[in-house]
Amino acid sequence: QVQLVESGGGLVQAGGSLRLSCTASGSFFSIGSLAWYRRAPGKQRDLVATITPGGDANYADSVKGRFTISRDNAKNTVYLLMDSLKPDDTGVYYCNADRVTTMRGVEYDTWGQGTQVTVSS
Repeated sequence: QVQLVESGGGLVQAGGSLRLSCTASGSFFSIGSLAWYRRAPGKQRDLVATITPGGDANYADSVKGRFTISRDNAKNTVYLLMDSLKPDDTGVYYCNADRVTTMRGVEYDTWGQGTQVTVSS
């Protein structure tokens, strides 16, 4: 079974930066699109950014120009560089893989356990 493990969250002041990482582990052949989601306190989980295997990225309007998603396919890792952080960016950030191809077939919609990001004003 494929596992996604996030790291890099923490407490930062408004205007600061953080870089999140998410690494896939297990036995698999390939990973499809990767994404970062965010669940703010008391709200539903929302899409923050996505990146295809070829590197095409898309962002939520609220983070465009401030966040950068990237991936290293050789390391099975996706990153989220977050600059100019705002208190509204506070939440639990989750990594998602839309599909992972394994020897047993395709696993869809794999999630990490989440990492907390807190931005103080």
